[in-house]
Amino acid sequence: MSNTSRKYTADVIIVGGGLAGIVTAFELLDLNKKVLILERDTADKLGGLAKDSFGGIMMVDTPLQRKNGIKDSPELALSDWHSYAQFDQDAIWPKQWAELYVNRSRDLIHDWLAKRKVTFLPVVNWPERGLYKPGNSVPRWHIAWGTGYGLIESILKHLDAHPNRKNLDIQFNHQVNNLEYTDGVVTGCSGVLEGSDTSFTAQAQALVAAAGGMCGGDLSKVRKHWYKHWGNPPARLLNGSHPYADGKIHDCIEAIGGNITHLDKQWHYAAGIAYPKADMENKGLSLVPPRSALWMNALGQRIMGPLPLVGYTDTRYLVEQVLRQPGQYSWQIMNWKIAIKELAVSGSEHMKAFRYKNKFKLVKDVLFGNTELVKRLIEESEDFVVADTMDELVRKMNSLDNEYMVDGETLKSEIRAYDDHILRGKSLHNDDQLRRIANFRTYRGDRIRMCNFQRIDDPKARPLIAVRQFILSRKSLGGAQTDLACRVLSKKGDVIPGLFSVGENAGFGGGGIHGQGSLEGTFLGSCVLMGRIAAHAICNRTL
Repeated sequence: MSNTSRKYTADVIIVGGGLAGIVTAFELLDLNKKVLILERDTADKLGGLAKDSFGGIMMVDTPLQRKNGIKDSPELALSDWHSYAQFDQDAIWPKQWAELYVNRSRDLIHDWLAKRKVTFLPVVNWPERGLYKPGNSVPRWHIAWGTGYGLIESILKHLDAHPNRKNLDIQFNHQVNNLEYTDGVVTGCSGVLEGSDTSFTAQAQALVAAAGGMCGGDLSKVRKHWYKHWGNPPARLLNGSHPYADGKIHDCIEAIGGNITHLDKQWHYAAGIAYPKADMENKGLSLVPPRSALWMNALGQRIMGPLPLVGYTDTRYLVEQVLRQPGQYSWQIMNWKIAIKELAVSGSEHMKAFRYKNKFKLVKDVLFGNTELVKRLIEESEDFVVADTMDELVRKMNSLDNEYMVDGETLKSEIRAYDDHILRGKSLHNDDQLRRIANFRTYRGDRIRMCNFQRIDDPKARPLIAVRQFILSRKSLGGAQTDLACRVLSKKGDVIPGLFSVGENAGFGGGGIHGQGSLEGTFLGSCVLMGRIAAHAICNRTL
């Protein structure tokens, strides 16, 4: 192919076509701007990682919360946020973004999505309740009907029908490698078309960096910036992010003096499995772990740190504890009854009833169990082991290519001790996991999706299932430092004229809105929040 070059001009360039970039473009069209989106991926991937997500959004004091009798407030949400974030003392802008989020999530996120016909499941979910410290004091996780796939499709449908759609140009397979920086002002960018020697330049009055973080496409950067208090990163680390979330736009911003902060703050999951039929190296699938399953280390010992690991409590705690174990990977032991009732996947592809808005199937899965999902995972995943007896289960676990061997007697002893607690009856439950389960089941949104104190080695609930799990890299909690107008700041704290950053590229706000940990659902929510604010700031307006 001959060496050619393309030239583009617009009022605003948006680098990245994920949720944050799309929302920014939508708002700019409302404000009569000519917009150019430069997307590195193909047209069918427009929407980025959000399109593949479960679609949960954290929002405060919404109509759905009120309908469910949930009393919430920005003050309570901010207190919970700070409890989880454990902000560094110098996290001035992240703290301000957190306050902005909880105060404006109702009008800037919920109402905007509702206007684009995004609807949510009738029951608000309640992840990240916390263990040693408060997490979400009340349910706030609103799951989009249709998952992240439906969320993106609804927004894109309205974007295509926008009265000013002719003012939007979307160019795919365009990789930005440099920001044009002239006389202290960002005036555009340049790069190449993926898989070719064709280059391009683009000029505009403002540029919005919306190209995500660094937790997917380049795991070497994840390892380089690994949180030092966790020790060394695991030998096997799965990629649960976008293949193009490689931090290259962070590098471009830093090259012109922009301040990239808190890259050691990363959001990972402890229940990752190798993606069946993966289309990229180290691709992982994030499970939503059953709360009635037992979490074991590589040797077959129950992980107690000192509290047992239980899903929906504190994701960062789960990751920390697994990283302290031999081999830095884990097993979850369950049975068929637990799996079909409680196991889920944090992604749209596998959660078919949600993604395709099939109400009949959703009700059927809740009442009788999601057998289709579990059968699919067993059939496709090398990390799922199924057996009719404990001895057979141990043999199959140890037949995999593991760094450590499971001690069968230890594993059976741990399971027997747990099951014996259940057999003694609820009034004599003296196991912290059982106490957590009892608490979860007081909320109807959890009770319908949980077993009622189910033993593991129960002949009536077989076969037994063991799932080998690895740490899965998901989100960058750090990024380009921004003020409350999404303007990128220099290392000295000055605004870099013409340059804005939104979504994960900006650490979802201020270069680190989440601090050390997320209350869940704040990722998608921040993308909507920042996209709207950035567009109005570019036009010298406020929302």
